[in-house]
Amino acid sequence: MDFKKRNWVRVALSVEELGIDEKQVIEADADGKMVCIGKYDGNLFAFAQKCPHAGGFFKEGIIDNAGNVLCPRHRYKFCVKNGRNVSGEGYYLKHWPVEVREEGVFVGLEAGGWKLF
Repeated sequence: MDFKKRNWVRVALSVEELGIDEKQVIEADADGKMVCIGKYDGNLFAFAQKCPHAGGFFKEGIIDNAGNVLCPRHRYKFCVKNGRNVSGEGYYLKHWPVEVREEGVFVGLEAGGWKLF
C-alpha cells in the first residue's frame, strides 16, 4: 500500500491524447516537470525521465516483453511496476502511480516536491 501524500497532476485529457502504443515510452509534462509514461500489458506507468546510472533518456528506450524499461545507453533494465533494477546493477528508478479518470490521465507526484531519481 502507498501511504505517501500525493499531488495528482494531469498529464493528458485522455489516454488517446497521449498517443502511446503498447511497450512504448513517451515523455509528458507533469506541471512543468518532464516524466516518462510507459505502456505495458495495457497499463500506464510513470517513471523518471533519465536513467539513474548515466542519465540516458528513457524516451529513446523500449519496454521489453517482461515489462522492463531498458536504458538506451547501457541497456540497464528497470521494472516499470516498481522501479527495481532487474539487470543486477543495484540502481532504483523513481516511479509514480498513474490513474486514468474521466477528467484525464493523472500522475501522483509526492506532495512537497520530488526528485528526478
